Amino acid sequence: MTTRIRTLLFDLDGTILDTNELIIQSFLHSLEGVVPAGFGRDQIIPTMGLPLAVQMQGFSNLEEVSHLVSMYREINLRLHDEYVKPFPYVQEVLARLQAEGFQIGIVTTKAKLTTERGLRYTELYDYVMPEGIITIDDVVHPKPHPEPVLKAIEALGADPAATVMIGDSVVDIEAAEAAGCIPVGVAWSLKGEDKLIESGARHIIHDMRDLYALVGLERDPLA
Repeated sequence: MTTRIRTLLFDLDGTILDTNELIIQSFLHSLEGVVPAGFGRDQIIPTMGLPLAVQMQGFSNLEEVSHLVSMYREINLRLHDEYVKPFPYVQEVLARLQAEGFQIGIVTTKAKLTTERGLRYTELYDYVMPEGIITIDDVVHPKPHPEPVLKAIEALGADPAATVMIGDSVVDIEAAEAAGCIPVGVAWSLKGEDKLIESGARHIIHDMRDLYALVGLERDPLA
C-alpha cells in the first residue's frame, strides 16, 4: 500500500517564488567589472540553486568572495520588492493544503533574512510551519546534501516516505532522493523539466494545482 503524503517541503526561489529576474539582476550588478564581457543569463541560470558563495567563486575565479556575497545581498534586498512575486496558484494551493492538515516546510539555499522577507512580502509565511523553514544559515551541508531536507523532516516530526520535496533545480531533486523522500520537479524551472527528470524527479508538476492529485485531494473541476 502506498504511504499517504502528509508533508510537503518546497524550495523557495524558482519554485514557489518567481525570483528569477531578481537573482539574475543581483548577479549582474554585483559582478560588474569582475566577470568578462558577455557574462549573463546563460552562465547564471545553470548554477541557480547552489549556495551563493559557491556561485560567486565559480563566476569570479576567486577563493575569497565575501565582498561579492555582501554586495549581492545588498543589491538583492534593494531590488527585492520590485521583482518578487509568487508563481501562479501558489497562494491558493498552500492555503488549501494547510486547511486540509498537511505540513508545509521550506528548504532553501537562501539566507534566513531574505527567505522570511520573501515569504512575508508575498503573504505566504502564514501557510508554512516556522520550524520547518530550513535555510543556508541552519545547516553545515547545503543541498544537494540531504542535511537540509532531513533537518526539515526532523523538525516537523515527519515520515520521509510520506514527504515530498518540490523544487526547480537538480540540487533539490538530489537532496530529496538522498533524504529518502519523494522528489518532485516543477515544469516552470529555468533549467527545463528534462533536466529534473534526468536527475531523478519522480513527478513533474506543470501547474501548482497538480499537487492536489499527488496528495489525494480533488481539484476544483471549474479551475
